[in-house]
Amino acid sequence: MITQEQFDQEVRAIIANAIREDVGDGDHSSLACIPENARGKAKLLVKDKGVIGGVNFAKKIFAYVDKNLKLDVRIEDGTEVTYGDVVMYVEGPSQSILKAERAVLNSMQRMSAIATKTRMFVNLVKGTNTKILDTRKTTPGIRVLEKWAVKLGGGENHRFALYDMIMLKDNHIDFAGGITKAIETSKIYLKETGKDLKIMVEARNLSEVEEILRNEGVYRILLDNFDYEDTRKAVELIGDKCLTESSGNINETTIRHYAECGVNYISCGALTHSVHNMDLSLKAIK
Repeated sequence: MITQEQFDQEVRAIIANAIREDVGDGDHSSLACIPENARGKAKLLVKDKGVIGGVNFAKKIFAYVDKNLKLDVRIEDGTEVTYGDVVMYVEGPSQSILKAERAVLNSMQRMSAIATKTRMFVNLVKGTNTKILDTRKTTPGIRVLEKWAVKLGGGENHRFALYDMIMLKDNHIDFAGGITKAIETSKIYLKETGKDLKIMVEARNLSEVEEILRNEGVYRILLDNFDYEDTRKAVELIGDKCLTESSGNINETTIRHYAECGVNYISCGALTHSVHNMDLSLKAIK
């Protein structure tokens, strides 16, 4: 998985790029009409319902823009909120508040939407032993924020990127010449490179599950687009030989049924690629 150092580097890069993109050579609207020494106060207002996400990221944005900005956080990450709630107050140089405003709102609206959808999915499988996972189906450039939001909603992170797990999907298997060959060559690769990475293999049907099980060293089997009956059969076949994961067009209507089949994990791209941003605003306090 991603290390803390990698996480911090990604976050810093996202903030720097967001401010560069939005501010450029200056916030000329603010520079034109607000004195440099003017001070102000604003509140971050919830105009929606769900799970708030991105509070700690917002702190980092405000600090990056101006270390003189002071925050009074009233609602922490992962908390359920409703219309009219005030998440935080920010006070300090007015120009700095406005410079940070859009980056803070854009990121928090997105992260809150993901945290909200994740919390819904987690609640839907409550009482089972199944954990909810995200995928790599994230917005380019801000993956770390979206995966952070999944955790705030109570989900868990799948691999972060291509570099932290061997995940043999259908195309890898077909290009490699079959399941067994893909697994064997992957184990040779790991030995030759000295890399300590888990091997996960996708199965498209029960016959492929059986072939995967004839190979040693597989950490998890991904049951891709299996129906309920075949999922239950696959879980029984696999037993405790390795972990199981269901994926493929799983939604709020079907997720509980898959969890009840006994899989360890359910991964869902919709957590990050199909959400509706939470409505938040930053309002000046006169």
